[in-house]
Amino acid sequence: MAKNTYNGIINIFKEKGYTSHDVVAKMRGILKQKKIGHSGTLDPDATGVLPVLLGNATVLSDMLTDKSKEYEAVLLLGMSTDTQDISGEVLKKADTSSLKEDDVKSVILSFLGEYMQLPPMYSALKVGGKKLVDLAREGKEVKREPRKVHIFDIDIIDISLPRVKFKAKVSKGTYIRTLCHDIGEKLLVGGCMESLIRTRVDRFDIKGALTLNKVEERRECINNDIMSVEEYFSFLPKINTSPDFDKYLHNGNKLKFEKDFEDSDLYRVYDSNDIFIAIYKKESDELKPFKMFL
Repeated sequence: MAKNTYNGIINIFKEKGYTSHDVVAKMRGILKQKKIGHSGTLDPDATGVLPVLLGNATVLSDMLTDKSKEYEAVLLLGMSTDTQDISGEVLKKADTSSLKEDDVKSVILSFLGEYMQLPPMYSALKVGGKKLVDLAREGKEVKREPRKVHIFDIDIIDISLPRVKFKAKVSKGTYIRTLCHDIGEKLLVGGCMESLIRTRVDRFDIKGALTLNKVEERRECINNDIMSVEEYFSFLPKINTSPDFDKYLHNGNKLKFEKDFEDSDLYRVYDSNDIFIAIYKKESDELKPFKMFL
């Protein structure tokens, strides 16, 4: 393996003004490595946790994107924009002087649980092969289908009307700026997102996130900040193949499920030399490759 090849997941603090792709491009330059990706887009004006995938960990993009996320946001009531945040064109303004804190709290907390959220036009979702944001910039609006999202938790930190600062833990695919918009609509005054910080993705917390400058400073010892794929999946049961079956494992072939294996849907699979090779998924009496890390 090349000396400068890095494998694993690194917790990056995305600063304001960068797109997620900008962060990947910067990381490629710092680490002198092409095989780098990320696990979930953050808007340029948002800051916070962006897990960056290095080398063999790039195959985990879909898995990390599927994980729940936590945010800290500021909702500005009384203003609606085309982007649902303050960067957009103002569509309408409303007087918020008659709003009562208890009513605002009640409406915000009413979004706890599942609700059908209409994806915003200014998003990376694709319709007919084109990103919604590109269509929006062309002045087009297309029909979108509402999607079921789950708001696991909302903690209201401060209410200083017309602003509300809150924390939220949400499922994949949830747009916090759309949540802000929807809260404003339910309060009949409109609303948009003023600021957003992503504080957690899965087990990656903002307290351990590194800025790009810090990564550059720590490049010589950056392996200390990278979580290996093996460590990321350490909670899964471990299986070793016998020497006769190493070639099947290395080729990504199916393996036979033995009755004495610990019951689980997913397994860490190692070869007979105790080298971590893959995550396999149990299907009936077989184990099938789920993610390969060779």
